[in-house]
Amino acid sequence: MRPNTVKRAWRAGERTIGAWLGTPSAHIAESMAHAGFDWLCIDMQHGVIDYNDTVEMLRGISTTDTVPFVRVPWNDPPTLMKVLDAGAYGVVIPLVNNREEAERAVWACRYPPQGGRSFGPARATMYAGDGYVDEANDEIAVICMIETAEALDNLDEILSVDGVDCAYIGPSDLAYALGMQPRGDNPDPRHQETVLSVLEACKRHGVTPGCHTSSVEYTTKWLDAGFQMVTLGQDSAFMRRAAGEDLAAAREQTGVPPVRGGA
Repeated sequence: MRPNTVKRAWRAGERTIGAWLGTPSAHIAESMAHAGFDWLCIDMQHGVIDYNDTVEMLRGISTTDTVPFVRVPWNDPPTLMKVLDAGAYGVVIPLVNNREEAERAVWACRYPPQGGRSFGPARATMYAGDGYVDEANDEIAVICMIETAEALDNLDEILSVDGVDCAYIGPSDLAYALGMQPRGDNPDPRHQETVLSVLEACKRHGVTPGCHTSSVEYTTKWLDAGFQMVTLGQDSAFMRRAAGEDLAAAREQTGVPPVRGGA
């Protein structure tokens, strides 16, 4: 089976940098993969991506060594099983709040006897190659999002579930959990203390710590702190920023003003 190089890096204590895909485009997914990210996560929860889009985006990523993850809309076993059958090498499960929900996620991602995943790896065997069924339980990454007050209260029991590979912080929802307005890269000291408390809990339980960021500043900050799965940004944000910066520079250098509409 094709190895999950990211999961193996985590086990070796190494850090990885990835990005989020929210645009339903196989071409953009392929282009982002060729940029050299360690992993890319296709976002079925908050993006505008459906299952058919996901399959084609997985095909695009598979032209490279970048490892494909999918964030599912919910901790729903049928959806988890379908994205794994399509070739996802890791699943990001939102809003995992307690031991039971973590166990359900792991159960859906593991073939018997470790879990209850149904057999039918339609595309996964073409991507992964020989040995998928025998090795998938070890190679597939189960990534539980920690982003609610309930999850913080139950953090140790979530992280103690056998088969939870990574705890990934959603900072905007975590801000809600702390009574704050949602914000991705959050400078509030209490928010940052909470992020670091999740990191320490991951260390206690031997679980990979992950955090969503959207800037080089915060990606560097949390990688240096010890997080091993960190997001540099999202496809559409990269595109808007680069286009905006180049357009502003072109207007400044040429003096060409924006064309204004009107009667």
